[in-house]
Amino acid sequence: MTLLIVGVTAFIGLHLIPYFAIGFRTGMVAKMGIGGYRGLFAVAVLASLAGIIFGWRSNTPDMLFVPPSWGFHVTPLFVLFGFILFFASQAPTNIKRYVRHPQMTGILLWSLGHLAANGEDRSIILFGGFALWSVLAIYGANRRDTEWQKPEKQSVIKDIITVTIGLAMYALVVYFHEAVIGVRPMP
Repeated sequence: MTLLIVGVTAFIGLHLIPYFAIGFRTGMVAKMGIGGYRGLFAVAVLASLAGIIFGWRSNTPDMLFVPPSWGFHVTPLFVLFGFILFFASQAPTNIKRYVRHPQMTGILLWSLGHLAANGEDRSIILFGGFALWSVLAIYGANRRDTEWQKPEKQSVIKDIITVTIGLAMYALVVYFHEAVIGVRPMP
């Protein structure tokens, strides 16, 4: 369990640097250059992901609570919207006119969906950690960036393409989820 906790904590901490440790980041870039900083950051993120993966797999889960009966049924819907929002953050879409932080909102929905269906300790650590990260990142980004400048209106075709990509990626993850993760994702 320790490896999972360290991995999740490191991943979250690294990703909160741009919001809460701007001076640290600026100093590191000044010392290493932007390329050196990005390289070190990438290695650290990969190490934290390895900690998450190996920590998850090496842990025998203990149930902390029994999820509600409806939890398993809302998870696919939350995760689907999470995927669409995640991909909307990477493209010029109208979705970004209504959701200020689509990527972090998507991660929050993905996390909450998984928390609704899982009551074991390792799921609480992983998905609860990612939910906490998304809330902190949204707060930090709002504090750092202050006033929200809504993007200009986009062609509806860009929204259709983004939603289609989100649906396709969602379908792929659902299809391979049991083989890769070991858990059947659909009720």
